[in-house]
Amino acid sequence: MITARAAASFEPVGRSVATARAFVRDTLQGWGFADIVDDAVVLTSELVTNAVVHAGTAAEVLCLRSDDGVRIEVADRYPEREIPLQSSAVNMGSPDREGGRGLQLCAALANRWGVDYTPTHKQVWFQLDLPERPVGTRAAGPSLPADLLPLADGRVRVAVVQIDRKGTITAWNEDAEDLFGYAADQVTGRPLTDLAAWPHTPGTGTGIAEALRLSRWEGSYGIRGADGRVNPVYASHLRVRDTAGEPSTVCLLVRDHERAVLQTPLRGPATDTSTVSDGNTPDPFEVFIGSPAPDDLDGLLQRTVERARDMLDGDAAFLLLATDDETELEVRASTGLPSARQRFARVPVEAGPGRYGSARMPAVHDDLAAVPGAVPLLSGTGMRSVVTVPLKVEGRLTGSLGVAAESPSRYSNEEALRLQFAADRIALAVESARLGELERLRRGSLSFLVEASDLLAGTLDRDQTLALMAQMTIPTLATWCAVYTIADQASEPYLSYVLHEDEERIDGLKALLAKIPPPEPIPTPGARVWAAPADAAHEAALRTSMRSLGLGEPPPLSSGIGTTLATASTVGGETVVLPLVARNRVIGMLTLGKPTDEHFRQEILELAEDLSRRAALALDNARLYSERTAISQSLQRSLLPPELPRIDGVEVEVIYRAAGEGNEVGGDFYDLFPIRDGAYGFAIGDVCGTGPEAAAVTGLARHALRLLAREGFGGPAVLERLNSAILDEGARSRFLTLLYGELWPQEDGSAVLKVVCAGHPLPLRLRQDGTVEPAAEPQPLLGVMEDLELYEQTVTLDPGDVLLCVTDGVTERREGTRMLGDDGLTEVLTTCTGLTAGAVAARIMRAVERFASDAPSDDMAILAMRVPGLPKD
Repeated sequence: MITARAAASFEPVGRSVATARAFVRDTLQGWGFADIVDDAVVLTSELVTNAVVHAGTAAEVLCLRSDDGVRIEVADRYPEREIPLQSSAVNMGSPDREGGRGLQLCAALANRWGVDYTPTHKQVWFQLDLPERPVGTRAAGPSLPADLLPLADGRVRVAVVQIDRKGTITAWNEDAEDLFGYAADQVTGRPLTDLAAWPHTPGTGTGIAEALRLSRWEGSYGIRGADGRVNPVYASHLRVRDTAGEPSTVCLLVRDHERAVLQTPLRGPATDTSTVSDGNTPDPFEVFIGSPAPDDLDGLLQRTVERARDMLDGDAAFLLLATDDETELEVRASTGLPSARQRFARVPVEAGPGRYGSARMPAVHDDLAAVPGAVPLLSGTGMRSVVTVPLKVEGRLTGSLGVAAESPSRYSNEEALRLQFAADRIALAVESARLGELERLRRGSLSFLVEASDLLAGTLDRDQTLALMAQMTIPTLATWCAVYTIADQASEPYLSYVLHEDEERIDGLKALLAKIPPPEPIPTPGARVWAAPADAAHEAALRTSMRSLGLGEPPPLSSGIGTTLATASTVGGETVVLPLVARNRVIGMLTLGKPTDEHFRQEILELAEDLSRRAALALDNARLYSERTAISQSLQRSLLPPELPRIDGVEVEVIYRAAGEGNEVGGDFYDLFPIRDGAYGFAIGDVCGTGPEAAAVTGLARHALRLLAREGFGGPAVLERLNSAILDEGARSRFLTLLYGELWPQEDGSAVLKVVCAGHPLPLRLRQDGTVEPAAEPQPLLGVMEDLELYEQTVTLDPGDVLLCVTDGVTERREGTRMLGDDGLTEVLTTCTGLTAGAVAARIMRAVERFASDAPSDDMAILAMRVPGLPKD
């Protein structure tokens, strides 16, 4: 049954793909289907791309919600395309090729999919089912015989402590007084942090402040009693609000060995009474983990180390997972170890410094002091004895589980066998959860790379590309990011962009990175560790701390211990560098960092490497585009006069607008120059086409006009010789429309002009009475015929008259089938009576821009000259 629907249509343009992805993502998140969003976005992106990019038609996307999942339909208007029949084996091609992956992805990711045809539409649909979730009670346990129930003292005391939104104790019951020795008035108003001994467990990432803000939380920590001793407790936190709406946290605490009173789910085996009475043993996995088992990998691993520690009465426990090639082990969960045990830290299995000894077999170390480095994770933790066992699936090493104690000779082979038995029971579940996590990461990575590629391809601006590179990595891949760029092979890497997820730390991070040498631009692919930022930050923090204690020079006024320590914490974790390689050259480095005590996951590094390849190509394209644009703009400026001369008795105004994005040299040009005393030459022309060939003709024309005019040649002779010069260019020649004239201001306030119009839009003369008329006759354009017979025409501009000269980009301005044309230009010019030359040019340009909503497709040049007349006495 369809319970909801959402539909949208998308035009056949490239930006529609990103809009369609956002539409599907927002729709599914609004329906609460976050579990399948990534798959749906990837499939929609491919199918809409096929429609709007490859097929070139509009796409219609329909989302249908049902009780068991979501169906998404993508329809286009290209029904004649076929798909092979599924009755026989089908080769859909390589998944690595650029196109045709939409149906392959549907087959790989969707639960069901298909293609429907109509005479006007082709519709591809796919169905994504929702993951099964248990319905009913959250947790339940069977009735058990008395001897299987957990042990408790004669009277179980449950401390009830209430904490306000600031973390301050506001309520303290009698059981809390009995358990910890404080009266209520002694602790009321004090922060809970004054009493709590919070465990720093790598991998959980939750401190006491974060735990108090969660809606629910369960776990173990310690409370310092009135006698100064730490009492281990098991706590259940519930976030509530009072009648005034103020939030607070209610904490229920029991002694740690009585955790069964509060713990959910139950720790006991999930069997019923009859099963036990018949002598059948309960499922070992449920006995060890509890029921129900966590459905996420991190929860399962954390539950595993806690149960292993409790089972062997240890002080700490840890679990490491093997990489795919089984050459390294990666820290994934621990309990009872200091925060220096970094999550996702990796150690080699067989050889190398800091190798993990005895990873493939159970091992018992009576005293780690006698074999330092045997278990690198425990170095410097105070643990003396340890038992480790491998996790194996079908004979393949998948991880290692260990339990440690602070006293030596705690464990024997009997404990190793017990722990190995438990490890064998959970190995398959851990591997299954790990593979599920990898699959989710893979799908999320695919969605991430699709959107990243789309964003990077959407700009050719270098600075914007740098910003996108950093913003895409933070916080998805890392806590902070720095991008170094290399201008050429002889240049040193330059720190171009720095970003941190906390904006207040960007300045300190940038200052630190600016003081240390940049990483070496090594082209070797993959991420490599860079220790310089962490070392420099720690040294700076140490110097600042010593100065604050009076052990060194006083700190400068602009720095403080808080800033330095915050920066050290920012870069205190693992820092990696990935080369940005484009066209077999290192053009920069992408630097990613983690805060103190954090490492990168291997999957994240692989995703960052994929991103760096795409970002490097986008950055190099932006660089090439910027260089080309700068060259084109410089060449365009060189083809136009640097400044116009002042002519007594004549107002002159020029407006020039280049079309496009600035990376092509236009063919339009203008010029105004003195020929001799009292005489000036002017020209406005348009070379066919754009680019270097057009620029060559433009440069030839502008400089030839000046040279020939100053040699004393008249207008027809100047243009005939220019025509010959253009034809001499041979295959590189381009035809040229040109209006050339000579101007003589007169003593009576008028001006005499001699003009030749060679294939160019005719100049228009505006008289004081508002009439407009052409000021010349059309003649053949240049660069086509060898023998030209041109003639010049004389025009006298009376005081108040205006001569308007334009290129065809003005008259051929279009809006659909409409064109401004000569008539439209004449109509606009009739409204310009009494205006200055500058005002006339501005009004013409404004009218041209308003004629059509689209950006101009051709260059435009406007030259307006007005004779104001003699000033009145």
